[in-house]
Amino acid sequence: MNRRKKITQLLKAHAKKASAKLAPASKSKYISKADRLKLAEEATPDAIVPAES
Repeated sequence: MNRRKKITQLLKAHAKKASAKLAPASKSKYISKADRLKLAEEATPDAIVPAES
């Protein structure tokens, strides 16, 4: 592999990585199971409270 091809290959790889970083994320951020349960509790706090006798 000659020098020019090697340099252009490296430059293309760096450009590809940089553009991938700027692109919007394809999947949402991971939320742990405990955090999901907390969010569910905050959304419906009255549904979880036990009935008073």
